[in-house]
Amino acid sequence: MTSEKLKYPIGLANIPEKITKKNIESWISDIERFPHELEFLVRDLSENQLETRYREGGWSVRQVIHHCYDSHHNSYMRFKWALTEEQPVIKAYYEERWAELLDAKHSPILLTIDALKGLHAKWVYLLRMLTDKDLEKSFIHPDGKQPVSLKKNIGIYAWHCQHHYAHIEQLMIRKGWK
Repeated sequence: MTSEKLKYPIGLANIPEKITKKNIESWISDIERFPHELEFLVRDLSENQLETRYREGGWSVRQVIHHCYDSHHNSYMRFKWALTEEQPVIKAYYEERWAELLDAKHSPILLTIDALKGLHAKWVYLLRMLTDKDLEKSFIHPDGKQPVSLKKNIGIYAWHCQHHYAHIEQLMIRKGWK
């Protein structure tokens, strides 16, 4: 398997130019299911398996799981900012540095899976209440300095869930753990 396929097992995010209500409903459903699907996928992994990197130079399974919470928590806050401020410039974070913190490298994954369940339940509740006008609101990411609409960000995070799930699942298949 090529290093690019290991890095992006489902490919890069492909958000359509015209985002439909059906797209949004599907993406919200993906976000809603993710913590439970992730828990089911990793529940029987040993400590040694959790320390296995999904690719050379990549994170361990444990770090990927903790990264999902960190990233999704940041995204949830971005939604709140965009809903309460006029096109705010959000704070970026150094995900690679966060992944090297002791909690990301050593804490039990069940802490994060439980946190993901709560976060995603609250996030999905918010997402399902958004009006068409709310979905058009946006924030500015300091890296690209371009507005990111909330409806596009829903698609990005549905992809993000699937992307990291695939990292772990593909590793498990390659190693014969699944």
